Amino acid sequence: MNGTDYTVIVIYLAAMVGLGFALRKQSSERSFFLGDGSLGWFPLALSTMATQLSAISFVSAPAFVGIREGGGLKWLTYEFAVPLAMVFVMFVIAPALYRAKVVSIYEYLQTRFGWSTRMLISLCFQVVRSFSTGIMIYAPALILEAVLQIPTWASILAVGLIALTYSSVGGMEAVVYSDSIQMGLIFVGLLVAGAFALDALGGVEGLMARVDPARLVAVDAGSFGFDGDAFGLLPMVFGGFVLYASYYGCDQTQAQRVLSASSMASARRLLFTNGLLRFPLVLLYCTVGLLVGTALTQFPDSMARIPPDRPDFMMPIFIVDHLPHGVIGLLIVAILSAAMSSVSSGMNSLAAVTLEDLRSVGWGPKSRSGELAYARGLSVAWGVVMVVLSFYAGSIAPTVIEAINKVGSALYGPVLGVFMVGILSSRRSEAAANLGLLSGLALNLYFWLFVPSLFWMWWNFIGLGVTLAVTLLATAMLGPSARADAEGIEPRDRISGSPAFRPLVVVLLGAFVAMVTVSWLIPGAALGRGG
Repeated sequence: MNGTDYTVIVIYLAAMVGLGFALRKQSSERSFFLGDGSLGWFPLALSTMATQLSAISFVSAPAFVGIREGGGLKWLTYEFAVPLAMVFVMFVIAPALYRAKVVSIYEYLQTRFGWSTRMLISLCFQVVRSFSTGIMIYAPALILEAVLQIPTWASILAVGLIALTYSSVGGMEAVVYSDSIQMGLIFVGLLVAGAFALDALGGVEGLMARVDPARLVAVDAGSFGFDGDAFGLLPMVFGGFVLYASYYGCDQTQAQRVLSASSMASARRLLFTNGLLRFPLVLLYCTVGLLVGTALTQFPDSMARIPPDRPDFMMPIFIVDHLPHGVIGLLIVAILSAAMSSVSSGMNSLAAVTLEDLRSVGWGPKSRSGELAYARGLSVAWGVVMVVLSFYAGSIAPTVIEAINKVGSALYGPVLGVFMVGILSSRRSEAAANLGLLSGLALNLYFWLFVPSLFWMWWNFIGLGVTLAVTLLATAMLGPSARADAEGIEPRDRISGSPAFRPLVVVLLGAFVAMVTVSWLIPGAALGRGG
């Protein structure tokens, strides 16, 4: 890197801070966490995608496709269930949460079950989200140090403190608009890296002549995930549906976008846009991974710099070795952008949940004038926690990244089960919900520890089924709690949808079919062209 690259990076970081201060005029807790419900669906949709696409995704997914042993385009199967999950969130979960007018979605559980159910799931969210976000800061910092000699501490402070500043000052509006800018930078960065890799290969024909055919296989209908195999069609669809329905509907980080929409119609549009555009974006970074991984086979010196056990170095090494100055700075900015989008969203959502939890036990601001100070203070506090956690991630980061994915799959099914009972059932029991949640989680932990042959994507589906079964059975045995429905909203009202939105459902179902079909046909089409 030279002065031009560092200038690009400094200008970007300064712009993010400036954006936060430009959007600092909040008047209340609700405006800080939800933007007063005035945010448009398109920037919210971009923010939703940017939060999901962390720096780990920007670096690791292309490496998985391009050079990681056993990798390839099977990464695309992670996306198959997204359109199906979006339909469920659009018409079942999102309307219930939006109409409840809550800031923390776990507050909704208290109105449906009780305080202990709310705190149980809220605590799970806060522990997992703060820990995983700390790792999302550390992982790219480690790579930048190894490849660019940028000290790890410098990258951690740059990402953590800049995101902390604009998020704590500008609130949800700063998070959403900065995420939208960062989404654009990620997209441009991928296009630039792909274009240089394709040029190094001599065009598409050069790629087809050199690519490993095994890396072109995306769909494996014969793998069921019961015998130590993974990435099969069925576990990725069934497990993925539960994972994404829970993540986008029952995780504060993503559900807060729905609550920030100007109307339920806007909320549905942002979910629809996410369900439609995620796959093309993932296909783009998988294609870039294939291009870069294949191109690096022509450069033994660069390949030798990638440790056999650290394929994630692929993208940064290609950027530094084969791209011009200025462009290097732009792509480092893209990596930092991906990290910041995860950090800022995590800070804001954690602060929102913590403040509402404090209110539930009689703590927190006593007047409207103190709300904003508490909101900003908690946002700063969580930002500091995540930066500190990232400094201590060192020796355990490579295994923790995988562990975080497994923790998510252990939790997401049971959490979705509790929300589904709260939304769809008129017979609810606080004790039964807690028992159902803990039963689903306990079984998934048993699978993790003692049944390694079961692909962890199945944990989502199994955890959901067990939680629903135990909760409903225990409710029948114990009897429902004597609690009134929150705000008079009946379950049947929550799943009704305007006929105007039915075409969106048809399009998303069609997108699911198209995604599977395109992924299935990629090997034949590519090899046919190569031959």
